Amino acid sequence: MVCTPGLNCYSCPAAVMSCPIGAMQLFFAGVRHSISLFITGFLLSTGVVLGRLVCGFVCPMGLLQDLLYKIKTPKRLVKLRVVRYVKYVVLILFVILFPMLFLHELSSMGEPWFCKYICPSGTIFGAIPLLVVNESLRGLAGVLLVLKLTLATGILIISIVVYRPFCRVLCPLGAIYAIFNKIAFIRMSCDEKKCTSCNKCAKACKIMLEPAKQPNSPECVRCGDCKASCETKALKTIYFSSIMSRAKERE
Repeated sequence: MVCTPGLNCYSCPAAVMSCPIGAMQLFFAGVRHSISLFITGFLLSTGVVLGRLVCGFVCPMGLLQDLLYKIKTPKRLVKLRVVRYVKYVVLILFVILFPMLFLHELSSMGEPWFCKYICPSGTIFGAIPLLVVNESLRGLAGVLLVLKLTLATGILIISIVVYRPFCRVLCPLGAIYAIFNKIAFIRMSCDEKKCTSCNKCAKACKIMLEPAKQPNSPECVRCGDCKASCETKALKTIYFSSIMSRAKERE
């Protein structure tokens, strides 16, 4: 089972790789016992190397939200102080605990709760294409699909006026990568000697962060807007080699 770094629905007719969140649920649900080390190693290595750079440049759901946000409409900048933690709750409950705790009586196996009840990526890139190409499946569509279509539609509509609501509030994969943002091999750095405290980077940030103060915030998806707005080039991307060189200089 080969996974993509982003939230990729393996039910999509064109999919050739699996979703790491989907694979995690299969393990916790007891369906696949042989993938635990692979998935753990894959997520850890991806998080350590890239952090939430995956969210900014790899995830198809992130790309879709970016495209919708480019539609010319009045925008609303929202800081999401409390609800940003919902994605960690979704990770713990819908990806880990519920698949483990709620088991079928006959099979003694759980369900992929996040994929089944929440995931808008699966609805948009998996369910809708399957229903379009397979007429027999359309007759089986029920209330659950209607609810998921409603959720996905709501997220897409909100994405037009609010930057990446799904990534910031509901995505369990983003929650995992957020943990590694401060220690990733590829991360941001602010040169205090060059920074003039003009606050242009904060004004450019659509997530309403303060990149000069917290260049590696767990909420940063590495869109690069803050770097582009910095006239003194105080904000820059640093890589593993640069981190090691600085560590040697300190020694």
